[in-house]
Amino acid sequence: MSQHARWRRIAGLGARFLTVGAVSTLIEIVVFNLLYLVLGVDLVASKVIASLVALVNAYLGNREWTFRDRGGHTRAMEITLFVIVNAACTALGALIVWVGVLAASALLGREAGPFAVNIVNLASIIVVVMLRFLLYHYVVFRGVRKPKAAQPTPTHTA
Repeated sequence: MSQHARWRRIAGLGARFLTVGAVSTLIEIVVFNLLYLVLGVDLVASKVIASLVALVNAYLGNREWTFRDRGGHTRAMEITLFVIVNAACTALGALIVWVGVLAASALLGREAGPFAVNIVNLASIIVVVMLRFLLYHYVVFRGVRKPKAAQPTPTHTA
């Protein structure tokens, strides 16, 4: 495969990955607001449920669309790796925000304001999205998916 073809393939994967992420984010927002504002479900419970619904969408979207031709693991192993990767990436994002806001506060000589906090948060999102893409590609959906065996067609005898 040429270098140009390889970059086009990676760009296509990246675009599909970002699309699935955007849809999952919208789903999380809608489900959260439906649960919390419309149905009156507890705030934290609404957030957890909405996040889980979005996570299921992200798994299915990435499994069946973004990385549809990849994946040498069993489905159970794939789901386990997906959950571990997402838990680790969420923790890393929180760590980046925590350390980044502490560093910004130290550099500013005062508590970081909303602008600085949001810059740090944006940086954490960029790092985590790139890491998540790499981990999905090289760990969760690693290898080429085995083609499904063709079902034999019944023969009719007269």
